[in-house]
Amino acid sequence: MKKRVIALILVIAMTMGLAACSGNKTAESGKEGDAVPVITGVADKVLTAGSVFDALEGVTAKDANGKDITDKVTVDSTPALNFLNGKATPEAAGSYELVYSVKAENGKEAEAYATLTVTKKTGEAEIYKEFDFSTREVTDNRGWEARIGESANAVAELKDGAYVITVANPGNGDGDVQLAKPGFTLKNADYKIKVWAKSTKPTYAHIIARDELAEGWSTFGGAYNLVIGENVSPLEIAFSATEGSAELLINLGRITPNPDNAADTTPEDFVVTIDKIELYEIVGEEHPVPVYTADLSAAGTVAVSAGDGAEASLTNEDGKAVVTIGKYPTEGGVWSIKADIALPGISIVKGEKYYYSFKLNAGNGQVGEALVESNERSWECRANFNGLNAAAGEDITVEATFAAEADVSDPVIRLQIGNAPDGVSENVLTISDLVFGKMEGDKETKKTIDAFTALGRISGNGEDTDIPWETFNGTDEDNERGVGTIWMKDGSLFYRIDDAGTVDWHNKLICGFNGNPLTLESDSYYTVEVTAKADKNVSCGVFLNPMGGWDPRFAEGMDITTEYQTFSFSTKDTFITDMAFELLFQFGSEATAALGNVTVEFKDVKIIRTKALN
Repeated sequence: MKKRVIALILVIAMTMGLAACSGNKTAESGKEGDAVPVITGVADKVLTAGSVFDALEGVTAKDANGKDITDKVTVDSTPALNFLNGKATPEAAGSYELVYSVKAENGKEAEAYATLTVTKKTGEAEIYKEFDFSTREVTDNRGWEARIGESANAVAELKDGAYVITVANPGNGDGDVQLAKPGFTLKNADYKIKVWAKSTKPTYAHIIARDELAEGWSTFGGAYNLVIGENVSPLEIAFSATEGSAELLINLGRITPNPDNAADTTPEDFVVTIDKIELYEIVGEEHPVPVYTADLSAAGTVAVSAGDGAEASLTNEDGKAVVTIGKYPTEGGVWSIKADIALPGISIVKGEKYYYSFKLNAGNGQVGEALVESNERSWECRANFNGLNAAAGEDITVEATFAAEADVSDPVIRLQIGNAPDGVSENVLTISDLVFGKMEGDKETKKTIDAFTALGRISGNGEDTDIPWETFNGTDEDNERGVGTIWMKDGSLFYRIDDAGTVDWHNKLICGFNGNPLTLESDSYYTVEVTAKADKNVSCGVFLNPMGGWDPRFAEGMDITTEYQTFSFSTKDTFITDMAFELLFQFGSEATAALGNVTVEFKDVKIIRTKALN
């Protein structure tokens, strides 16, 4: 999933690139005193085959003195169109690249560019699919059962895509309010449990793995006096076992960490929300074998590039590579500035395990992406995706252990760092101590996610075509950020982001996935209409992407406010055969992370079809 999701960043880049290409380009580089004309009003257009296209509608041109020279504007097209007085009637569907030109009396020239998309003639529009967000009963507790002692007053229920425990009185002991998962089969392995939880008031928890087969009370391990705060975070326990059976316990009853301070204890009248519980089973062993250690002060070990108006340079000194960002892009994204760390003599083999680490210091802070991919083919041949997040002036270690997702004969570690931190216009990033190598051994980690939602593959409804919705979070693949859940209520689909990542795919709502894709039929155009609001203003990217690759049929943005709005996104091409798609809403960003918890309500989602006429 990750590779497919991450490739969308490049698609956005291409889309942004088209937007950046629209506009004026002077025939000569502007020197002081040059009188260069300007063309305005040029924009991309969409029309139906057989319709008249007025290429000059809304287009004006003036010379440097403000004199109107619109009558001198000419337009050319590739493929060619027969323009007469600026008008043409394209009969063939497709994409036409337009070049607008004008020459002033002083001989100075200007050009502007746009794309004309011509669609096939179609029949009447019809609703192809309208999703039913009627309330559904949540029945899958993933084996976790609530136990409330007589001295406690609490209610535990599956609610709003989570396990919600409302505690009026926590009782007299820690086990008086408890979630338990009995019958957890153990192998000769290491185990780790992560409970992603938050509370309306700070409180405590114990997590215990009880040995079910031992006489009396015996445990494999426990983690005690764990603090649950107001923001979702993982509560962790790690233990080792041989074959056996454990009862996993999350105790939320009365806990007083310090007997000498009775006031420091579990409060009353609070609500704990558990979004998901992650269970890791780790068998075997492995160890790192270094293959390449870089001297980053040597020329050629790092290469820096900048686009979309950004400025960046590189110096090498004292075993370090120093990237100086003089200007961030005015438009574009993380891909606008890149620092490529060479991996000479290394060839990556799909499926084999590798690791790398390097140190990074960002004077003004920096978030971005760390990719292991082909130097020449980039996202088309990517072995691994990782993120980076450095606070201002902080020395961090960026590292990853990964099974390669592709063969790469010319790998680099590519840092995509084009997004400016808030309020920052320039930066200095220092890279040092790079090590790249292979992981040898037979270590294997199996991860299971207990997510408490009635939707999607996690809760076992992956083949239910009536509810092909799922959420994917950055922490699902052990990234530092990204937690959220979904549910249906009162005829709407809700998506709550409890922890937002700094890259878009860390918080993703998906319609269509794995064995339950969104299937669209051939020889038709489609429009996706979305009516939504949120409890805070929030933005996301919207993509319609075919399963099994990355080639979005639309890539747009959606700015959701606290009032209902209806958004519309349309395809521009028909399909030769029926195709399986995923409809993606991707929310992760620094701006979303700054909002805290955000809940988005999708009141209505429908797909409208217009069939192409032969």
